[in-house]
Amino acid sequence: MVAAALLLAATFTRPLERVNSMDPILAQSVYDSRAVLLVYETPLAIDYAARPYALVPGLCELPQVSDDGRTYVFKMRAARQNDLTSRDVKRNLERLRDPANASPGGWTMKAVASLETPDDETLVVTLKEPSHVFPWMMAMSYTAVRRADGTGTGPYRLASWRKNHEMVFQSRAPIPGGFDTIRYLVINDVSTQWLMFLKGELDFLGEISRDNWDAVIAGDGQLDPRLAAEGVRLYGTPSLDVRYIGMNMRDPVLGPNRKLRQALTCAFDFEAWKKFYNGRVDFADGPVPHGVAGRLETPFPYTFDLARAKKLLAEAGYADGIDPQTGRRLTLTLSIGRASQDSREQGELLASFFAKIGIRLELAFSTWWTFLKSVNEGRVQLYMMGWVGDYPDAENFLQLFYSKNASPGPNHSNYANAAFDAAYEAAMATRDAAARNVHWRTCQEVLREDCPWIYTHFPKSYTLVRPTVENYIPSDFPYGQERYLKAGATAK
Repeated sequence: MVAAALLLAATFTRPLERVNSMDPILAQSVYDSRAVLLVYETPLAIDYAARPYALVPGLCELPQVSDDGRTYVFKMRAARQNDLTSRDVKRNLERLRDPANASPGGWTMKAVASLETPDDETLVVTLKEPSHVFPWMMAMSYTAVRRADGTGTGPYRLASWRKNHEMVFQSRAPIPGGFDTIRYLVINDVSTQWLMFLKGELDFLGEISRDNWDAVIAGDGQLDPRLAAEGVRLYGTPSLDVRYIGMNMRDPVLGPNRKLRQALTCAFDFEAWKKFYNGRVDFADGPVPHGVAGRLETPFPYTFDLARAKKLLAEAGYADGIDPQTGRRLTLTLSIGRASQDSREQGELLASFFAKIGIRLELAFSTWWTFLKSVNEGRVQLYMMGWVGDYPDAENFLQLFYSKNASPGPNHSNYANAAFDAAYEAAMATRDAAARNVHWRTCQEVLREDCPWIYTHFPKSYTLVRPTVENYIPSDFPYGQERYLKAGATAK
């Protein structure tokens, strides 16, 4: 009866991948973060509508920063009508930085030297060294604050959770014009998602499959007239993330052989990859997406070139793809964190690229959680992954190569290069943005030669929204965005 009553209110329904944890410090995936930030709030927040993105107060006001950039003073917002204090914020940040909790977001607190609460309204954070990006981290789901009893103060509470099937969130108080109920449905089959959207059973479709693309876009490149007639809206924007094939630098084959890594990079056929994605991707020439300050804009030196790939492969010691130790074709293994039809076809396409230079690629599929565990423990050779920007700064992408962030930190490739580290540390040590960007470009130049990743693409984000939903704004930080949505006239 309770579940039925919930669904009588204005309800927003969308598909979402499995959520693994509602504990903020364990919210590793973007799907975890979406759910967590419905229930819990962070010290700071990202303005839903501002472009460029900007920080705004969350549980705390924007901080006061000392002249040396090492001390941040956060004041609890006077307007907050709840029983949280600065000590609650401190307790959650201490959980996040405690190694015993093994939080995948522990890296966000690496720069923190101490946390102090001189009173219930004040949190003082002292850093080991200046960090211009630290305030952005205080808006990440890892830092979301729970009460001592585990409950939150966000706009919604988790009303029911059928693991791997459905999550239902109910508003804590009436939301004028908004949705009282949020439903996240785990629907693995993209064809089922599409049919449910067409039937009006879903209000929002955030990932349009390749197979359904022609049904969405007409021959003139516009939204299909039948969908437009129903009031469906299509949003298409570049996204602040990068997709890649990571190479484990601790692997005895890939790690010490830069020529081999360069050969694999030159064997990647982006035009064929782009066709596979219906043209919905941009060429990736490094880890830093377009529009981010400090991005290197010079031509990428290892674009698709089969002749060059074969030459580099021979220089790497594997002429014609033959492993001299076995006399057989060199075989590499690519780990993939899902076994969907799309991911299988992606893997097969990659295998066809490498086959053209004589390398055999084996595909190892697993569940997402098992895959992440293997990557964190360094038990992979090649792995298919993506990084969604946590904040709009080059550091957020380049930290993935800093040696001190090796797995289980965000440097899953376990990359280590002294020249890169020196430029990275120099960038972090300066408070001058222009000088910092020079160092960021140096970091990217080093990466381009070392090729620890094959940069597959920068995704473009396409979203379908029914007229049941208003006030939707595409965002690279959609976590908890349902609080800003308005129910359309036809909402149920």
